[in-house]
Amino acid sequence: MTAEKHTIGQLSRATGCKIPTIRYYERIGMLPEPDRTAGNTRLYSLNDFSRLSFIRCCSELGFSQAAIRELLNLSDRPNASCEAVTQIAQTHLDDINQRVDRLGSMKAELEQMVASCRGGRVAQCRIIERLAEQVSEPVLCVGS
Repeated sequence: MTAEKHTIGQLSRATGCKIPTIRYYERIGMLPEPDRTAGNTRLYSLNDFSRLSFIRCCSELGFSQAAIRELLNLSDRPNASCEAVTQIAQTHLDDINQRVDRLGSMKAELEQMVASCRGGRVAQCRIIERLAEQVSEPVLCVGS
């Protein structure tokens, strides 16, 4: 995108962000209200493109909207310390690591279930038996 103003469709194509999502980000205040033509067409600047790209990147990394808002607020203060940014990223990384651990446990449990299956009929299915055991003894369930 160049320095001139662009329509919402052009912004959408340039960022890969759907038009309703761009409007949503405006409505919730993550993107500023854009300039408008006399015909009420939204016009976006390079700064809007950069901000939307930043939001999209944060979203794709799994940051919550609250964290993205805070990161946007911090990015608007370029001379401030980045300690708060680091803390937000570290907290998110810790959360991801916890989810990866839970997924690893789930994977191992499912691998054991699949390996224990000997085929045959559902009435003798070892996977169904193990799942039923998990229901009757919830403390064994992964993630409980």
